[in-house]
Amino acid sequence: MSKPATMRLDRFLSETTPLTRSLAKRALKSGEVLLNGKPIKQSATQIDPDEDVIMWQDEPLELVGMRYIMLHKPLEVECSARRGLYTRAIDLIDVPRVERLQPVGRLDVDTTGLLLMTDDGQWLHRITSPKRRCDKVYRATLADPWEGNTASWAIERMAEGLLLEDDDRPTLPATLDMLSPVEAELAISEGRYHQVKRMFGALGNRVATLHRRAIGPLALDEKLAPGEWRELTAEEIALF
Repeated sequence: MSKPATMRLDRFLSETTPLTRSLAKRALKSGEVLLNGKPIKQSATQIDPDEDVIMWQDEPLELVGMRYIMLHKPLEVECSARRGLYTRAIDLIDVPRVERLQPVGRLDVDTTGLLLMTDDGQWLHRITSPKRRCDKVYRATLADPWEGNTASWAIERMAEGLLLEDDDRPTLPATLDMLSPVEAELAISEGRYHQVKRMFGALGNRVATLHRRAIGPLALDEKLAPGEWRELTAEEIALF
């Protein structure tokens, strides 16, 4: 997404610093902000991000465009923006204003694999909206083996949809492939709470390990080791 030709100064500050719009206005009124070397106090002042030099706390500010990032999420990393017991996904990504990035569908702390991060809300919505029914593909290691008739039964039940505990409607049809008696690949088009684990649990099994391999047509880059990330290409962004 292209940067705007001109924009309000308070908006520019809110997008290039940790300041909220209201705090940006306070900083302006107190004379903390310099526009082309001179203090500026009018929050509605129109500035050109490419031509004007805006300084705050003796640092030049630069407008950051939309970012689209693929992360190979490791174990014991959480998607929350709040600091807790675990490392946050954004702690693994080294970009300016990283706190603006939002996960495109969360992964549990004990789930690994493809995590997309962006600050483009419209792009995020296109992927996560229930109306889009964008498939998410997971690899699961099961606690108990499924073979023969049991595997066939499970495949049929997943395809029919399951009524999970505490839900008022069944899941949408899902595609289950048994790669081995204890290895399964499941494609779902929803994002309910702990959905994959609950679906296998509803059929009497338990997920031992879980890894997201793909979202829609975009698969996890095999070159990325756990904890590594890269920016998406223009072609990958355009997939959604």
